[in-house]
Amino acid sequence: MDENDGSKPVAPPVAPDRRVPDALQMSPDEMRHLGYRAVDALVERAAGLAEDVAWKGGRRDELEQRFREPAPEAGRSADDVLERAVSEILPWAGRIDHPRFFGFVPASPTWPSVLAEFLSAGFNIFQGTWLESAGPSQIELVVLDWFREWLGMPAGTAGVLTSGGSAANLGALVAAREHAGNPTDGMIYVGDQGHSSLDRAAKICGIPASHVRKIPTDEGFAMDPSALERALLEDREAKRAPFMVCANAGATNTGTVDPLGELADLCRREGLWYHVDGAYGGFAVLTERGKVALEGIGLADSVTLDPHKWLFQPFEVGCLLVRIPGALETAFSVHPEYLQDADWGSEHVNFADRGLQLTRRFRALTVWMSVQTHGLAAFRSAVDQALDLAQRAEAYIREAADLELLSPAALGVVCYRFRPQDHDLDDDALEALNAAVQGEIVESGYAMISSTRLRGTYSLRLCILNYESTWADVEGTLLRVREVGAELADR
Repeated sequence: MDENDGSKPVAPPVAPDRRVPDALQMSPDEMRHLGYRAVDALVERAAGLAEDVAWKGGRRDELEQRFREPAPEAGRSADDVLERAVSEILPWAGRIDHPRFFGFVPASPTWPSVLAEFLSAGFNIFQGTWLESAGPSQIELVVLDWFREWLGMPAGTAGVLTSGGSAANLGALVAAREHAGNPTDGMIYVGDQGHSSLDRAAKICGIPASHVRKIPTDEGFAMDPSALERALLEDREAKRAPFMVCANAGATNTGTVDPLGELADLCRREGLWYHVDGAYGGFAVLTERGKVALEGIGLADSVTLDPHKWLFQPFEVGCLLVRIPGALETAFSVHPEYLQDADWGSEHVNFADRGLQLTRRFRALTVWMSVQTHGLAAFRSAVDQALDLAQRAEAYIREAADLELLSPAALGVVCYRFRPQDHDLDDDALEALNAAVQGEIVESGYAMISSTRLRGTYSLRLCILNYESTWADVEGTLLRVREVGAELADR
């Protein structure tokens, strides 16, 4: 007879342990061995980077043949897997930290920031709540305060580190719309040189493209405040609801900075949320020239920054700062029952309440370790060097009879095109020639240069941000443009 009358709980039978012992584990010696091999590969890459090609691409059909295979049922040698990744997979990419990578927007992370990524992943930090990441969350607050102070924003400004400028711009738009009361006919105003992520953010938020007004820029590609005032008047007369203006602190196309102080005054008069997209150029504020160029940035209601650009961090370290305390929490915080244990009071910040992500990695460690290791003076010097190189590039282009300056140096960006002296070419022919020059130089691997359009005119574009780039790299790239251009023009 069963002695248990039902008044005592009975443990269920223990299921047999079906786990394969140590199937996903490695011994400490194996872990060290692989870790040292990975570090050696990174150091060897960095040491030989200047002699490597600046870009290596591959067609999909070629890469399919190399890598298409079923997932293996049994594991392989970890040494072989690592070797294949380092020698066969990772090289098929742009060397975005190459000293002659001048296309798009380069990124050259410091070594402490690379190690910080490694440590953060290895410590398996979840930084959505203070409960699960007190130390990392405190460091993020410290780093955000550094940024706030550098920009001249007031105490009480809050922020969050994001995956990049696109996520930060989306966060700013959501906060601005929430602050305005979620107007059904809300209007956003962006200069015609505004970043595409603002259009994407509006689309994600369900704001039609017709409600993102593109404001004309002046001859220097800066937003025209008078044109903005006219657009506001037109929309208000049409019973629409303006609520947000987005200015550039360094346009991606040209590096141009909008009149930040004047726009701040206009937005204050009109009762509009004033957002400054400083993803490209915001950290130039660390230098004296940058402070002058970015005067007024600290007056913004929100600012986007990208530490993975001019603060020399690995990719996916962006930032959103918001002047109004609590505005981010109002826009983003939700309180599900399964997170009730994470509520430690408002002084303990849950960064999941300030943006899109609940699951967040520890991004702030990269910035903190870099700045603590090198000091701000080193970062100021690196930004100043890039500004100097861009100014020298502009002077070189002005003096070269076969180069035409299309936009002067601004925060590291110079736009130009090859124009042979002894050939009478119209704009279409010049475009075809310059596109061919760009393609040939990139394919050669000597340098990465990219192109853009400035009011319809095809332009080559230098973007100088790498702290390892020298004048020899810049001059050599411009000389290569002239040599290749002359050869192609004579064919």
